[in-house]
Amino acid sequence: MFWQTTRFRIDLSQPQVMGIVNVTPDSFSDGGQHASTRAALVHCEQLLKDGAHILDIGGESTRPGAPAVSLEDELARVLPVVREAVRLNVPISIDTYKAGVMQAVLDAGADIINDVWALRQAGAQQVVAAHAQCGVCLMHMHGEPQTMQTLPMQGSSIQPVAEFLKNQAQALQALGVADERIALDPGVGFGKTVAQNFELLAHQDLLLALGYPLLVGWSRKSSIGAVTGCAVGERMVPSVAAALLAVERGAHVVRVHDVAQTVQALQVWQAAQV
Repeated sequence: MFWQTTRFRIDLSQPQVMGIVNVTPDSFSDGGQHASTRAALVHCEQLLKDGAHILDIGGESTRPGAPAVSLEDELARVLPVVREAVRLNVPISIDTYKAGVMQAVLDAGADIINDVWALRQAGAQQVVAAHAQCGVCLMHMHGEPQTMQTLPMQGSSIQPVAEFLKNQAQALQALGVADERIALDPGVGFGKTVAQNFELLAHQDLLLALGYPLLVGWSRKSSIGAVTGCAVGERMVPSVAAALLAVERGAHVVRVHDVAQTVQALQVWQAAQV
C-alpha cells in the first residue's frame, strides 16, 4: 500500500512514524516549547535525527476546550515553518481545518493536509480536490474541541466512526481525489470516552477493512492517563506501548511526540517479524 502526497509516494509496507511539531502556545502536552519559527525548525531537525518519517506541523491546538485561532494568526505561526521545513526532504503534513491555511501551505509545497474536521469546513474539500496530488488525512471527531469531552459519543464507537470515515472518503473521491491520496484517522480522544477509544484499538481491523491507510494518534492522550494514572509528562512509555499495539494491529502511520522511543520499539517489533 502507498500514500500519494504532493512530492512523495510513501511506501506503507513498513510503519511510518509521524513526528508532532506544535507551533502553538497552548497544546496540551508541549504548548509553547516550539512556538517560534526557529524553535520549531530545530525541533523538526531533531525529530528527523530521532527517526521520524513524516513531520506534522500545527498552528492551532485542538485539545479539549481549546479556543479557536484566527486564520491570520494560524498562518503567521505555520507558514514560515512550512517554507523552511519543505527543504528537509521529508513529507510535510499540516494539521489544519481552515481552507485558507490549506491553500497557503500547499502553495508553499506542503505534502499532506491532516484535518481533524475531515474537510467539513467551508471550502476545505475544494482546496484538496483542486490540488494535483496532495495527501489528505480525514479524522473522525464527535462534536468540536470546545465541547467534545463534555458531550462525548454515546454507545459503541466503532460502527459510527467507520461509517463517517467511509462517507467522507467517498465524498472526496466523488470530487476526483484518487483513493491512494486518502488516509483515515479514528480520532482517539476527540469526543470519545476512554472505553470508546480502546474499543477503536481493539477493533481496528474494522477500520482497516475500509481499504485506506490508517493513521492513529495515541500519544500522551488523556485515555492513557486514565488507565495508568500518569500525568501528561509521564506518558511516554504507555504512549509507545499504544503506538506499538496500533501498528501490530495494522495501523500504517502513528502520530507521536516521542519519536526516538517509538522508532526503537518498532525496530524491536520488526526484528521479530519472520
